[in-house]
Amino acid sequence: MSDHSSSPPPPDLPLFTIGTGSPAMTAVAPNHFLALPRPNTLLGHALPVGVPDTSTLAAHDFDVDTRTGFLPPQVPLTRLPVRWERWEEILDDAGRRRLQLGDKVGISAAEQESSATWRASISSLPVLPIDDLEKSEYLLRRAHHVLSFILHLFIHSLPPSAPILIPAPLTIPLLQVSAELHLPPTNNYTDNVLYNWKHKVAPHSSEALPTLDNLACQTLFSNTPDEEAFYLASTRIELRGVEALELMRSSMDELFHSDTLAERRVTSYLQTMATVIRELRTLLLSVREGCNPDIFYNQIRPWFKGADSDPSGRPWVFEGLEDHPELAEPIELSGPSAGQSPLVHALDVFLGVDRYSHTSTSTGARASAAASAHAAEGNSRAAFLERMQIYMSRHHRTFLRHLSQNQRPLRDFVERSKNTGLLEAYNECVKALKEFRDSHMIVVALYIIGPAKKAREQAEARARVAQETQGAAADAHALKGTGGTNLVKFLKGVRDRTAGALFTDVHGRAF
Repeated sequence: MSDHSSSPPPPDLPLFTIGTGSPAMTAVAPNHFLALPRPNTLLGHALPVGVPDTSTLAAHDFDVDTRTGFLPPQVPLTRLPVRWERWEEILDDAGRRRLQLGDKVGISAAEQESSATWRASISSLPVLPIDDLEKSEYLLRRAHHVLSFILHLFIHSLPPSAPILIPAPLTIPLLQVSAELHLPPTNNYTDNVLYNWKHKVAPHSSEALPTLDNLACQTLFSNTPDEEAFYLASTRIELRGVEALELMRSSMDELFHSDTLAERRVTSYLQTMATVIRELRTLLLSVREGCNPDIFYNQIRPWFKGADSDPSGRPWVFEGLEDHPELAEPIELSGPSAGQSPLVHALDVFLGVDRYSHTSTSTGARASAAASAHAAEGNSRAAFLERMQIYMSRHHRTFLRHLSQNQRPLRDFVERSKNTGLLEAYNECVKALKEFRDSHMIVVALYIIGPAKKAREQAEARARVAQETQGAAADAHALKGTGGTNLVKFLKGVRDRTAGALFTDVHGRAF
């Protein structure tokens, strides 16, 4: 048995660095990577696959903090400088007016008029330039947050029969900011979770880190405590997941050595990681304590929907592009989704869940057809999860790409070792991740499937149509997630694929 505690670290690009933090909520230290100048990027241009973005130092350190993980260590910017104050005022006004969904049952004429007046105020804005915004990642993130919330408020406050014509004063700066950040222009997980938190109670120090019990949200669509509880469940998962990221780093250090001592240490790390993942499951289920399912389904979730979730299939028309040939017509227009969580993707990649899963139970000629169908579904799920990475910070995408290209994959190490304790520890992590996905399905059943059934029944009653006819029509349309997926089928597939990554003995039993 060797002791490699003094051995040099592997030569790979480091996965984690400690951020310098921000001395104030509205400014960052001059040496912080968010404050460094950004070279101009080609608007509308996406990076080729496999090419890391190097427009800021965040491409080197992946913007992953050892203390807060994918969350920024200090409160995200809460207000843009005065030059872009009009955008902030528009968002504030939406909150004051308590805008209602355009398809709200029983919406009053006064509510419709208030929404129309608010939308008109956007059309009357000048097209504000982003010349100075593009120099700062810090400012760009806030601009995307503000403008993407305005976009979804604008679209979903429209009457359901109205065309979706997004005015140039919103289109142009939103697409420019999105191009700089290499993000779609829609509201996403980074906007309503990662960069949407603040301290619930002001700490004594401006450099205080976020804690699980002192979090609040900056921006909400519905201004309901239920919406805040929904976002904060994910925020807490990301924050608690920091330990899992640290365990990944420690494990990868050991994979470089791959000796007997490494086996013992990785076994210990994986045992701890399984416990952490099970705590993430508890945090996920805690959403039930503060978020009412009916309020979520009817008053909150509709604001999330992207163009691919519009029930009538209305296109989103971005006006003003004819004057800006450098801007591309947006293609990716999904809404925020749990599938955009960088932490969950990191767990999948580190454990090799999707890459190594071997779920298939059919035999004979039918097995070939079943296997083909299974492979096609698996490829579709993988393609969706890969597409969801487009909605992440490009630095987090780079982190995941780097993690997936690790030359010493954990699963290969576990399989080669034949160490029963290590195999069991790995399997416990996979089981914990499968249980996490079981809980996600419980949440989906509670917050989407159940209320959707109730909403259909209420619609049938209002329409006074025969239940058989309406039932057939409802069954013809599978429930979609805000990321545009067939929700139940997708989640079951991901859950089963996770379980398929378990190591088994010669009798097919998991270690």
